[in-house]
Amino acid sequence: MTPEVFSIADLDARRVADRGLSSMATAPTFLTPLFVQILHIMMSFRQQSSRVGWQWSSDLFRLSNQPIRTSTLGNSRQSRRIQQATRTAVSYTPDSSRNGASIKGTVCQSKKRPPVHSWNQPFSPCSCSIPTKHAISHRARYSTASTISTEPVIHDVFEPASGTWQYLIADPSTSTAVIIDPVLNYDPATQAVTTQAADSLLALIKEKGYTIDKILETHAHADHLTAASYLQKHLAHDQDHKPPICIGKRIEQVQKLFAERYGVLPEEYRGIFDRLFDDDETFTIGNLKGQAIHLPGHTPDHLGYMIGDNLFCGDSLFHVDIGTARCDFPGGDANDLFRSGRKLLSLSDHVKIWTGHDYPPEGRSEPVPWVSVQDHKKLNKHLKDGISEEEFVTLRKERDAGLAAPKLLHQSLQINIRAGQLPSPTKFGHRLLHLPLKLTGEVW
Repeated sequence: MTPEVFSIADLDARRVADRGLSSMATAPTFLTPLFVQILHIMMSFRQQSSRVGWQWSSDLFRLSNQPIRTSTLGNSRQSRRIQQATRTAVSYTPDSSRNGASIKGTVCQSKKRPPVHSWNQPFSPCSCSIPTKHAISHRARYSTASTISTEPVIHDVFEPASGTWQYLIADPSTSTAVIIDPVLNYDPATQAVTTQAADSLLALIKEKGYTIDKILETHAHADHLTAASYLQKHLAHDQDHKPPICIGKRIEQVQKLFAERYGVLPEEYRGIFDRLFDDDETFTIGNLKGQAIHLPGHTPDHLGYMIGDNLFCGDSLFHVDIGTARCDFPGGDANDLFRSGRKLLSLSDHVKIWTGHDYPPEGRSEPVPWVSVQDHKKLNKHLKDGISEEEFVTLRKERDAGLAAPKLLHQSLQINIRAGQLPSPTKFGHRLLHLPLKLTGEVW
């Protein structure tokens, strides 16, 4: 028998499916039992999908009326994922989240609390309850609340010959970083200038994958040579950005004073710093904010840098068992240092004050980079609560009168007013510094 031929319209399965199972009674007689079975499967799948969709919407509605537990993480890899989730409007679930569920709904940002993380690591996970404000009726609305850390990662690197703390401070969310007070190695016996300390910073920067945005100087140091220009040259070669060397605006009066004393030509120091900070001027380190704070006393140009809950104070405050920095350099003033110190101790108790130097006394074997404001107020031998300005000034002047000049005073000042650049060579190729002779008797 010749088989019958049907048109495509007669075989339109979608129309049959849309009519429901009841329409199966009116289906054409050409439908084979296998074809009928396929249609049954299609209808069953469609009904199950409808029930699942309704259950999903109901679950979301119930979820929206309950508080949501989430975690704040400072891990840089997870921060990048969080930023990506924010940009793409997709909820993010941290790898280490105990909840194991993404966050959906309109989320309120939690109230900021004092940090409880380790001083040289990003925030540790800390849970907080975040209630939602709006119910979800038909579809999920994904969180775009910021979870970027407001605290830096801090690497402290101690240079033992000069007792100097160097700092590398990074934004964990962007890997942008700054350097504070880097050091050149100098041997006064041989006049050899070497770069071991600076090279160790470069190796650390490369290891961590940081991009250096700025090099910050707290003042023109009188006890070590700055490595700012050396680092700037190498970093400009290694990255696509030449980091500016920054210092306070009063450096110009310091430069002029010591240039006259040491015979430094104006073209070797004028405009040598790339950026001069005003008092209380703010700047950025990736997504972090910093502030330059004038702290006169040790020198008139002295700055501190506030980054998050950290104050890098240079040569203002030392460890509590040492007290404060000397004030007998040109332009130094003990009254100014007392007021600068009290300004620092007016900060919140949990703020960390990172010092520029440490010289561990007998009984303490290791250098310490920071002490909290609270501990300074209780324990600092020069500035703890209860010591008056008059008492401090008397103590500081008596102390300074018995101190010898820093070993690298003359070499340091001549290099540092040049922002770490070397003196211009003579016609014989020598780069010279002026060192005064010390005469104890008759002059001939």
